[in-house]
Amino acid sequence: MKKKYNRIMMVVTDSLGIGGDVRQKEFGDEGANTLLHVSENFQLEIPMWKKLGITSIAKIHNPGKISSQLAYTARVNEISNGKDTLTGHWEMMGIETKHPFPVFTKNGFPIEMLDELAKVFDGRKIIGNIAESGTVIIDQLAEEEINNNSIIIYTSADSTLQICGHEKHMGLDNLYRYAQAARDICSSRPEWNVGRVIARPYIGSNGKWERTFNRHDYAVEPPKNTILNRLHKEGVNVISIGKIRDIFSNQGISKHYASGSDEKGMDILIDLAMKKTSNEFLFLNLVQFDSHYGHRRDVEGYGKNINQFDIKLSKLVNAMKEDDLLIITSDHGNDPTFKGSDHTRENLPATIYSKSFIEPKKLPDFNGLATLGNIVASNFEIDIANIGDDIFEKLK
Repeated sequence: MKKKYNRIMMVVTDSLGIGGDVRQKEFGDEGANTLLHVSENFQLEIPMWKKLGITSIAKIHNPGKISSQLAYTARVNEISNGKDTLTGHWEMMGIETKHPFPVFTKNGFPIEMLDELAKVFDGRKIIGNIAESGTVIIDQLAEEEINNNSIIIYTSADSTLQICGHEKHMGLDNLYRYAQAARDICSSRPEWNVGRVIARPYIGSNGKWERTFNRHDYAVEPPKNTILNRLHKEGVNVISIGKIRDIFSNQGISKHYASGSDEKGMDILIDLAMKKTSNEFLFLNLVQFDSHYGHRRDVEGYGKNINQFDIKLSKLVNAMKEDDLLIITSDHGNDPTFKGSDHTRENLPATIYSKSFIEPKKLPDFNGLATLGNIVASNFEIDIANIGDDIFEKLK
């Protein structure tokens, strides 16, 4: 008889890799190790995560000594051909990405694509069209966008088309409408089909600009049903927190909570964990690790966010019921000490915790992030993915 967890919570520390992937050289990321390099440059205070066992699978500067661990841990070898948000999350839920989404880092978006985009932007002139940091391009072009009724589009090192708009001068409704139209245009041709179109609102004036948490992602729809779809179909309450809903194009989601900051996302999960509910899968993405600190190469900010996460993790563990299960993992790396501002291909950490565990330990490496989704599927007695390992019976 399989052990049944009443609720499963999965937390994705977006971009927190642990180095060592066998394909690092192929992706140009040899030597990247997000967690280690942050710890070497910032004092990490993560007593809860250490108790769970993170140092059994990840190198950390001054790790200290933990005689035993409270959680099962393993290093995860991603199998998909990519290192981005969609690729990682989709793999967790059973989809292997064999052909990476197109990127436009060298020359921007092609003229024919820009002509199609211009038709849906209400006469606004397109400016930008380069690969750049979002904060940098707003500093460079916000005045022109506002004064000339233009529209900023840009891309990043991963497969995105990003659209900036001032919340007052353009308006969120218009920005979201433009982004949805751009998604439709991108999806109309394989060579334009970026993984995500991202609406990037900002506020401010006179050269002082600030991006807001009203960002919205318009992702490619998963090419087939995921574990989320099967859970939802079988009556499991699938709760999305943060950008999970956007990543899966609202497929297989029962209820959604917008989070904004990582701190707010963890607070939402803690509040939900404290309730007496059943038959739930709660899925949280902590985006600021990636968007605010990894891409911006902000080592100190990344370290502070890890420490803050550990404080919230302790509260979450305390709030969990005896028959709850917690899974913590990441979708890709983004070493803030590495060259450029791109994601980094790395092994990913898996921490699996329940108060009911008898003798948790470090497990052999997992072959694919779907191993974690398969735990969820097995627990709720639906078909597991045809990728990843099946380790459910080892959790005792």
